Amino acid sequence: MQAGKPILYSYFRSSCSWRVRIALALKSIDYETVPINLIKDGGQQFSEEFQALNPMQQVPALKIDGITIGQSNLSVLKQVGQENQLTWAQKVIHSGFNALEQILRSTAGKYCVGDEVSMADLCLVPQVANAERFKVDLTPYPTISRINKTLLALEAFQVSHPCRQPDTPPELRA
Repeated sequence: MQAGKPILYSYFRSSCSWRVRIALALKSIDYETVPINLIKDGGQQFSEEFQALNPMQQVPALKIDGITIGQSNLSVLKQVGQENQLTWAQKVIHSGFNALEQILRSTAGKYCVGDEVSMADLCLVPQVANAERFKVDLTPYPTISRINKTLLALEAFQVSHPCRQPDTPPELRA
């Protein structure tokens, strides 16, 4: 029996959704995107229809072979509050990048761990994009910056990029 095409319930700017898009692209898995706008209509993730699909009310949700797998993203930023988001995000990203830069000095090759793309790379690129979005100075992180640049040259990272998603607003499209 032929299973239907996997469905990714996604928001273009969600770093968690981006990681799933990269993985699907790396594995050459064709899928359908159903945009879930986390802001419009008070957050489409809170609709009864989406809650029936993912009770966590978060994206991404990947429906594959009749099974739905869920993840999270925006809820932490909402808890921090609008006025504290920039400071909080910069502090958290710097803390993580300080540790990661040291780790990568001993593990990195072309990518985070040697010369093969790994899960670490799928996490790195969206987090660097978050850092750029929250105006984090990346100068202290030359290894992270080098690996990010190398990964962004790969097709899987390009086609999955937030600026190339069906729900990306026109002003943010590549």
